[in-house]
Amino acid sequence: MSYRTILAELQPECQAYALAVCRNRDDARDLVQNAFVRAMTTSSPPKDLTKIRSWMFRIIRNLHLDLVRKRAVRREYFEARSRLNEEVQSPAICPEDMIAFRRAFEKLTLAHREILYLVDIAGMTYEETAQVMGIPGGTVMSRISRARAALIALCDDGKSK
Repeated sequence: MSYRTILAELQPECQAYALAVCRNRDDARDLVQNAFVRAMTTSSPPKDLTKIRSWMFRIIRNLHLDLVRKRAVRREYFEARSRLNEEVQSPAICPEDMIAFRRAFEKLTLAHREILYLVDIAGMTYEETAQVMGIPGGTVMSRISRARAALIALCDDGKSK
């Protein structure tokens, strides 16, 4: 039996698995389609044809996890943007302070901006941030501490000028 024949026979099972994983017919169809595109264009399919089924399920699972992460990041981004807009419109924060804060934030290193965004703006836990960044939780704590100190220093420098 050929590689393509096996893939064609697996299509209904892959569709059922994708539907079970994401619980949405349209998303399931997209997952299966993307999985089959990857399977057909890969340069290294499983040599053992009996392992294609589990390999396809793993592709579908990974694509689904990527989709979930992407949606979470988008949702967090729009929530953070919304919170930031609310803060700007809030009478408790004067516009000059907000501008100074944004300028200071932009002067931070990429690493500092990233960790501050994930923890303080997006509201992620240290554990979630560690997963996103692929670093240990303790490293998140030390990096956020240094990033906050750097931001405060930049804000204080802006006030003294």
